[in-house]
Amino acid sequence: MKPVRVGICGLGTVGGGTFNVLTRNADDITRRAGRPIAIEQVAYRTPNPECDLTGIDTTADIFEVASNPNVDVVVELIGGYDVARELVLAAIENGKHVVTANKALIAVHGNEIFAAAHEKGVIVAFEAAVAGGIPVIKSLREGLGANRIEWVAGIINGTGNYILTHMRDDGRAFEDVLAEAQALGYAEADPTFDVEGIDAAHKLTILASIAYGVPLQFEKAYTEGISRVTAEDVEQADNLGYVIKHLGISKRTEQGLELRVHPTLIPKERLLANVHGVKNAIAVMGDAVGPTLYYGAGAGAEPTASAVVADLLDVARDIATDHHYRVPYLAFSGISEDVSQLPIMPMEEITTAYYLRLLAVDRPGVLARVATILSEQGISIEALIQKEATEGELVPIILLTHRTPEKSMNEAIRQIESMSDVAGPVTRIRVESLDEQE
Repeated sequence: MKPVRVGICGLGTVGGGTFNVLTRNADDITRRAGRPIAIEQVAYRTPNPECDLTGIDTTADIFEVASNPNVDVVVELIGGYDVARELVLAAIENGKHVVTANKALIAVHGNEIFAAAHEKGVIVAFEAAVAGGIPVIKSLREGLGANRIEWVAGIINGTGNYILTHMRDDGRAFEDVLAEAQALGYAEADPTFDVEGIDAAHKLTILASIAYGVPLQFEKAYTEGISRVTAEDVEQADNLGYVIKHLGISKRTEQGLELRVHPTLIPKERLLANVHGVKNAIAVMGDAVGPTLYYGAGAGAEPTASAVVADLLDVARDIATDHHYRVPYLAFSGISEDVSQLPIMPMEEITTAYYLRLLAVDRPGVLARVATILSEQGISIEALIQKEATEGELVPIILLTHRTPEKSMNEAIRQIESMSDVAGPVTRIRVESLDEQE
């Protein structure tokens, strides 16, 4: 059979990894695909010393790849929103299939891109956009196709997980571990996307769309970072039997869909609590299969390239298939009226348990007033830690509550912070038991 001819746009970390995996494993890839997958052209601005481009047609113009008549599949690995969107839409308009690792592109512009691809009858594959080399998209879209997905919860950003892991293991401050992560190349010079949850929200948006058959709705995802988590919070969570992880969580409820990224206390014995360092893991609950867990390298040159090349294999197998009979981009052949209208719930309507930490003057009646405020909002206390102090000094008070609506907790925190005996803002971290994993 004729080779599938590939044009790679971007030769950075992932682009270089993809080039090397395709060339190094060419024989095995050909046997699996039933035809060769040949690199026709590579577009890049900065050379990658890890890649031997001898005999390869190269260019500095990515749009030359998108219009090259000899290219069947454009592999978009340049990242970002705007230029990547133009490149992918140009490739689709020229009748080319697309493989991308760009989670921001799919989360923000995916609805437009998939509509254009459907009109042209071409494939857009994006396994590498979520959790690097972990095949979670294929698992959700195909392997779990018989299931009604109840929830998805995951550690889907390695930088944040590295920071929280070392804050716990070493008792260090957030800023200290972040600086180390930057020095090691795990965090960017501007780490905002990672530590403030934007990267994870991109990925969760994609997972939720595939899990529930709803349009991509990144703008409705609740996003909260880990920069305000302190070493004391990590220590107190440990004392209470929990680990703090930066989770992306999506749940199907009677009121709608939850779509949220935030620091979360989870019990120590849960599987996700024991995912350390830069690793990623995603737990999925299906009504038929029960809980499943997908674990591995969520980033890096060759782990991500593994997913890119797996997508190229799928394209090579499906390229001659009528597009009406291919696996749908977001798992569902059509967005049914009842499913697509499931609203994304505002954060204030979501119910969770909470960890609260506040500094209060150690004098009689303060704790009683805090408890009264919580009670008036219908919030019950599950556990309490108060350190000894000399009367009149500031002392930390740690509270663990039962499940309550976010709206009620917001009001309770507002009232507690207005107390004259409470200093500074109240720290609030949500708690998830994830009992269904057992």
